[in-house]
Amino acid sequence: MTSTKQNPHELRTALPELPCDDAGPTFKAPWEAQAFAMTLALHERGLFTWTEWAEYLNQAIHDAQAAGDPDRGDTYYVHWLTALERISAARGWVKGDLLLQRRDEWDAAARRTPHGQPIELGR
Repeated sequence: MTSTKQNPHELRTALPELPCDDAGPTFKAPWEAQAFAMTLALHERGLFTWTEWAEYLNQAIHDAQAAGDPDRGDTYYVHWLTALERISAARGWVKGDLLLQRRDEWDAAARRTPHGQPIELGR
């Protein structure tokens, strides 16, 4: 099992488009950091290699571009989340219908949450 703390070069090599500064990955919103952290945790547990992850992420970006994403760099973590959902479904860690249900629940919760407030499910 490879840890990104032990080998940050592997992460940057596999994911050259990853938004970073000198301190490491950069995030515009908490959910981006959470998606990144979940991916790292799964990788550190040996559930996939960075090469496998990069293939899923590349496909998510390619699919978004084919659907009209203008690729201005502001949707990178949307693609990251798509890749995380896809690898999770492909590996059987989560069922596709559960993913859709949870996505709908988050969307509804986000719409009813005032700007700047934390989104809460189950209200």
